[in-house]
Amino acid sequence: MHVISVDNLWKTIKRKKVLRGASLTVGEGQVYVLAGPNGAGKTTLIRILMGLITRDAGRVEVLGLEPGGAGWDTVKLEIGYLPEDASPYDRLTGWENLRFYAELYSRGDPGKVREYLENAAAISGLTREELSRRAGGYSRGMKRRLLIAATLMHNPRLVVMDEPTSGLDVFAAYRVKRTIRSMAGRGYTFLITTHDMSEAQELATHVGFIESGRIVFQGTVEEALKAYSAQSLEEAFVRAVGGGRG
Repeated sequence: MHVISVDNLWKTIKRKKVLRGASLTVGEGQVYVLAGPNGAGKTTLIRILMGLITRDAGRVEVLGLEPGGAGWDTVKLEIGYLPEDASPYDRLTGWENLRFYAELYSRGDPGKVREYLENAAAISGLTREELSRRAGGYSRGMKRRLLIAATLMHNPRLVVMDEPTSGLDVFAAYRVKRTIRSMAGRGYTFLITTHDMSEAQELATHVGFIESGRIVFQGTVEEALKAYSAQSLEEAFVRAVGGGRG
């Protein structure tokens, strides 16, 4: 079953063609890492999938529906989405931040709110004392862990993360990747963007390479290594998108 299906997607922003016929599919239970250099179109593609911006042309389905179309308001509650530039509400405590999302996902059901809060506390790895503090006093790593907990608390069918470890130190990034691996092992479907090839190889079951708005390869990690006669995903990526670069 295809959780995400994108065919011949085009998008122009400020007269620049950001996506130029991009196509990809993400199957149920996959950890699909969309890898590409900065400016390749990763974030724009994600925003179209989440219904935040419209496409110029092409076909898009997420969980069987067109983003922003009929029924989308219900289906999007089955998605966990973490933008690269997301930030918690600094004036709220960790608990208050998590409760905000729990009430949103549960539509006010008190039983589900409690369940989601318990899930989030466990996923975050933050202590109860830390969760009782205002998020404005958190380190960047703690903030990211809080947001990931909010993203995963409701057991979404699909998890979309844009550069989840961007800007984190090695210890915070390790905790984030450990959480992703744990959830993936329980059958979650992930779409993750990154420009870090070591991170991609560590997390992915499937990869897509995007360059200048086009998907130039997609398949399993093993298929990528074979296709480009590479010893690592980084080497495969360089051969796929490097072209004539030195």
